[in-house]
Amino acid sequence: MTLKSIKLGLFTGAFALMSLSSFAQTAKQEEHSNPNVRLGQKALLDGDFKKAAIYLEKSLPVESKDPDVLYMLGYSQFQNGEFKKAAESFGKVVALDSKNANGYYFKGKANNNLATQTSTKLSSSAREALLKSAIEDYSKAIALNASDVKLYQNRALAFRDYGILVGTSGVANYNKAVATDAYNNAVKDFEKVLTFDASRKDIQTEIKKAKIYRDNLK
Repeated sequence: MTLKSIKLGLFTGAFALMSLSSFAQTAKQEEHSNPNVRLGQKALLDGDFKKAAIYLEKSLPVESKDPDVLYMLGYSQFQNGEFKKAAESFGKVVALDSKNANGYYFKGKANNNLATQTSTKLSSSAREALLKSAIEDYSKAIALNASDVKLYQNRALAFRDYGILVGTSGVANYNKAVATDAYNNAVKDFEKVLTFDASRKDIQTEIKKAKIYRDNLK
């Protein structure tokens, strides 16, 4: 089994659009020897991410050294909104496969989501650490795949979120200089996205917003 046939679409929101047609074809040709992996894979292809996560978790620790299994588990957890678990799973993926750009991408995305969730009881310093980690992972993914526009867009959003966090008066980690740099980096990445498609109004709006946030720092 291989995940090379999985094609990840651009992120238009919090979650990925995943094309699994070629993956399904490959899966039919080559079945995994572990029955829990096979069941998890089938649930994943059927879009039942909760069931997929259950079966794939059952395949551990036997398959704990298989980055493909861990990738499927992380993706299922991500889709279930279990971002902490997803980040941990994708962390294991990149530890086993340091050239897996999508592994870094999802790890970054999961941590970015955790940092910005208002429902989680995290300190501002913990949120800052998650955003720094997300930015670092997006940067590693870009180093591996510099032509993937979604990596720049999501790093820009992480920089923006970081600017909002440390640029908010009253928080323990308030730092105007750091926030200014974060907004400037967000603008640079958004501008990079426009080099792929200059007609994107959403990105043009994000650039304007980042500049306004930066210029209104106190």
